[in-house]
Order: sequence, then C-alpha cells, then structure tokens
Amino acid sequence: MTATNTNTNTNTTTTTTTSTKTAEATAESFVHPALFYRGEQEYVDGTVPFVRDGLKAGHPVAVAVPGANLTLLKETLGADAESVLFLDMTDAGRNPGRIIPRVLRAFADAHPQTHVRIIGEPIWPGRSIVEYPACVQHEALINPAFQGRDVTILCPYDAERLAEEVLTDAYATHPVIVSGGTHRPSPSYAPGQVVADYNRPLAQAPASAEPQPFGLDELPVVRHFAVARGAELGLTGVRLDDLALAVAELTTNSVVHGGGSGSLRIWAEEGQLVCEVRDRGQLNDPLAGRRPATPDQRGGRGLLLVHTVADLVRVHTDADGTVIRFYLGC
Repeated sequence: MTATNTNTNTNTTTTTTTSTKTAEATAESFVHPALFYRGEQEYVDGTVPFVRDGLKAGHPVAVAVPGANLTLLKETLGADAESVLFLDMTDAGRNPGRIIPRVLRAFADAHPQTHVRIIGEPIWPGRSIVEYPACVQHEALINPAFQGRDVTILCPYDAERLAEEVLTDAYATHPVIVSGGTHRPSPSYAPGQVVADYNRPLAQAPASAEPQPFGLDELPVVRHFAVARGAELGLTGVRLDDLALAVAELTTNSVVHGGGSGSLRIWAEEGQLVCEVRDRGQLNDPLAGRRPATPDQRGGRGLLLVHTVADLVRVHTDADGTVIRFYLGC
C-alpha cells in the first residue's frame, strides 16, 4: 500500500468547516469521513459541531469513543449530552469485529426512517499489534456494510500519538479526510484492497499447543478438551461458557462448511486464552460474522456469536483453507 503524507495534497483541500460540511452530508446517503485531530481542542472542534448539527436536524446521534474522549465530549456537550447515546469503545468495541453488528448497525437499524449520525473511534493509542489488523479491516468493511444507507459515520484519529502507518491506512479506508477544519478527498481510498492486504497469515502457534484433529464424530470430544484446557489456563464462569460456545460454533462450521474436518489449538498468551480452529474451507465473504442476524434467519450465526463473545477475532483465508483465532481475557 502506498504511503500518503497527511500534510500533502493541499491542492484538493477545501475550506468548508466541519460543521457546515457534515450538515450538507445529511442530504446524501452514506458518508464516512476520517477526522485527524491533534489535542483536545481539535477533537472538540471536529466532533461537537457534528453532534449538535445532527441534534438540531432531529437526527439520532450516537458516540462510541474511548473512555477519556467520551468524558470530554459529555462535559463539552453539556445539556445536549442527554440526547446522545454514549458507548465506551474500549468495551463495546474491544473486539473490532463486533463494532459493525453490535454498535453501528444496532444504532442505525433502530432508526430506519431517518438520517443517523455516529462518531466511532475504533483505533486509539494502546491498541496492540495483534488487534490492529482487525481494526483496519473493520474500518474498510464499514464502507460495503453501509453502502446506500442514510448514515454518516465520523471516525476520529489521534494524529499526534498514532503511528504514521495508521494514518496512511485511514486514507485508504475513508473517502474523505478532515484535518484542521478542512475536508479533502482521499487520494488513496481503496477499502477492498485494505481488506485483501490485511488478510495475512497469522503468527505461528506455539509448539506446545498441539493440534487436536476432529471430524463429525469427534465434535463432543474436542469441545470437552477445549473446556478442560480453558479451565487449566484460568478461565472460569462466564468466560468458560464463552469458550465452550465459540468452540462449538467454529468446529461445527468446519464440519459443515470447511471440508468435514479441522483441528483445534489452545494456548495462553499475555494474559489471554487463545483458541484457533483451522480447516480446509474458504471464507469468501469478508463481512461474514459482521452482519446482524435477522429475526427469521436460520443458521449463519456461528461467526457472529464468536465475534460477540470474544475480545478479538483474527481470520486468515486462502486457497489452502481458513484459520480463525479468537482471544478471551482470563
């Protein structure tokens, strides 16, 4: 992916303010700008008018950002905060794979008859290098997930503290960049390419995590192994139930859709339990597991359930098969 300097391309810069530009966007369908901010004042200047313009227009507004920024916006908005849905992204979006179905779509689908505004900040300083690829894919997948929907999703990026690679990727996942109160089209917008580029082989599992092969007849055995191993590694209560559910869904998917068999590995890594299921199937739909289930839907909920209970889900798929690795905090 070609790097893009965030201070270049001034010839395409407009002088329209954030407040005015986002107000105009309400006449369009889906709008997905990235806001590059430097410090609290630029954060407030780029987000508060967006919220207040939406409220004045009678549009539902949700704010899903990390805790410190959540507090800042609540305090700055004052009485207007009472009309906004606030979510702490460090909790609601801990797993980037559940942000679309459980945060963005959940709010937009609750207001199908009107334009909706959302501030979503899924990438913040402190995100791990293991989490980051899933974050970038999430940002890219917002675009096909909301194509044609009457929604504006503004994504803030801390341009002072995030790595240059992160800002470069933001150019590729957002069609419009907002910086210093100005808007400009991204010269390197290519969300589909981002999804493909970050479909990378996962780091090798430790040698101590021996694969447990399974087919249809071994499903009960491998699930029992997973729960027992999870307990040995420190999972208890609800977290152990989450492990059992996720393993059941993924191993069943392997048998039904992944060639009839697969293998499972479990290990501990930096305070988390890691579970990996590998099979010979191909996952051709990058939005699989990221669409909310419809009330009448039969089947197709397995990966969605895994995204719901896990703290992180990483996927790699190619002609040889698919690897799905999920993480649970111990």
